[in-house]
Amino acid sequence: MRFYRLSLLVAVFVVLVWSAIGAFDQVTWLLEVAPALIGLAIIIPTHRRFPLTPLLSTLVALHMVLLAVGGHYTYARVPLGDWFRDWLHLSRNHYDRLGHFAQGFVPAMIARELFIRLGVVSKRGWRNFLIINTCLAISATYELFEWFTALILGQKSDEFLGTQGDPWDTQSDMFCALVGAFTALALLSKWHDTQLRRLSQQAAGATPSVLP
Repeated sequence: MRFYRLSLLVAVFVVLVWSAIGAFDQVTWLLEVAPALIGLAIIIPTHRRFPLTPLLSTLVALHMVLLAVGGHYTYARVPLGDWFRDWLHLSRNHYDRLGHFAQGFVPAMIARELFIRLGVVSKRGWRNFLIINTCLAISATYELFEWFTALILGQKSDEFLGTQGDPWDTQSDMFCALVGAFTALALLSKWHDTQLRRLSQQAAGATPSVLP
């Protein structure tokens, strides 16, 4: 399992280096990949005493790759989004919507793992309620950060905002994060529980786990 986590780390590092080289706009790149850099700064020094489940490790790595790709091209110019726009005859590049969906999907699993392993809340219903609200809070904070960045940088922030002329971009982004959080909980909770039990057993020397 350590080899798997190391492989994910190396892959993320390679993508980040590629992302930085020849990025469309260096300021935008830094703003877009900042969450990934912050995540690495937290995960790397804590991975021994608080290793993440393989599922969460994979999701976090994929999210970092998604951020790196968006940072390299800017979200409104990602070729994959352009391809889907032309194929489906859409009005805009929707790669940013995928990013905001992931902004709910992945943090939902991060919050779930922390809440369960740290014993924050035991009742499943309340836990899911708090996870959803945590994801919405993260999304709202990010939108406020975009607003604050726009106030400071003015037109230079256009690439970072990536609204593409949509007056409801902020609300749409938060809705995508909300859908992402619900989707993650609905699809991955049982799989996540299995991995949490296994991780608990490994940490306790195969002692039976009481995790849900």
